[in-house]
Amino acid sequence: MDRNILRACREDPRHTSTDIQVSVTSPNEPVPSRKTIRRRLQVAGLHGRRPLKKPFVSLKNRKARVEWAKQHLSWGPREWANHIWSDELKFNLFGTDGIQWIRRPIGSRYAPQYQCPTVKHGGGSVMVWGCFSDTSMGPLKRIVGTMDRYVFEDILENTMRPWAKANLGRSWVFQQDNDPKYTSGHVANWFRRRRVDVLEWPSQSPDLNPIEHMWEELERRLKEVRASNANQKFAQLEAAWKSIPMTVVQTLLDSMPRRCQAVIDAKGYPTKY
Repeated sequence: MDRNILRACREDPRHTSTDIQVSVTSPNEPVPSRKTIRRRLQVAGLHGRRPLKKPFVSLKNRKARVEWAKQHLSWGPREWANHIWSDELKFNLFGTDGIQWIRRPIGSRYAPQYQCPTVKHGGGSVMVWGCFSDTSMGPLKRIVGTMDRYVFEDILENTMRPWAKANLGRSWVFQQDNDPKYTSGHVANWFRRRRVDVLEWPSQSPDLNPIEHMWEELERRLKEVRASNANQKFAQLEAAWKSIPMTVVQTLLDSMPRRCQAVIDAKGYPTKY
């Protein structure tokens, strides 16, 4: 019975004690209580924990991530100078998106089998696009409605480019992920027309992008701040974004070699970053 309980849990770490109870029950054996099942799992070192939510990464993309990390492992402040880091994110106006629990051994937080694949933008009230470089925090742009390639081109032309020219001069490299609207032919034509260099980027690699931690910094600054509507929420986000000091930017950029090494060590799987 112990073996069956452990096997059921390891086959799917998301199984509850009730799920395991049903799967191990047979006509010829007594039915273990849910309390007994939880106790036996704890004895085996499988404890209920909130799962680490990381995106599922395909084999092809894992290989590309490792290759990119190896190519940029030795890059320092000089190489990363004048790079613009960008992304979009939604911020909930009220509450969170819910909690899921998982059973895993202690010390296995980053093991792929104990992570929950996620899909970006599961709902929310305020969507923003932002960017920064090694010299300054960039603009934070609110996105109203659906952000398609035309909206993104407008952001590039009327928000990002004027800021980049004013703060970085004529020579800079733009980073973006491989979202379809970013990589569309329409946007690619804009980059060619404006002669903007775009950093080659491996798919499914938020842990290589320091702006992900910049979003976390922004959330921390507004953790205890309440908003009654979307307009107020964006005003709070924009003010907090502008107040982030350059020491935070420098710390994030200094982490790039460690991020690259972590991806190499994890063989392309998601890392703690």
